[in-house]
Amino acid sequence: MTYIVTENCIKCKYMDCVEVCPVDCFYEGDNMLVIHPDECIDCGVCEPECPVDAIKPDTEPGLDKWLQLNTEYAPKWPNITIKREPPADAKEFEGVEGKLEKYFSPEPGEGD
Repeated sequence: MTYIVTENCIKCKYMDCVEVCPVDCFYEGDNMLVIHPDECIDCGVCEPECPVDAIKPDTEPGLDKWLQLNTEYAPKWPNITIKREPPADAKEFEGVEGKLEKYFSPEPGEGD
């Protein structure tokens, strides 16, 4: 099992999770974070830190595409271990449906 980041993170990109991760397995894209499944130790401390409930165990049904997305982009994006401010318009995107199709960017973020 591993934890993965899902659609709720897109365009919200709160970073509360990166500060509690003991193995620094979060990676930053332009408008979301992902978890490197091979680095995650399944401790679960990040899950309750996310204010938009974007972090899930990969054992939950229907998350295959998110496991694939995390697996694909974690090696391509820079590591992020220090919390920064979320985007100014993050609250406007909380709970919005269809963010993967509408807003996902494969571009890397800044990282640390």
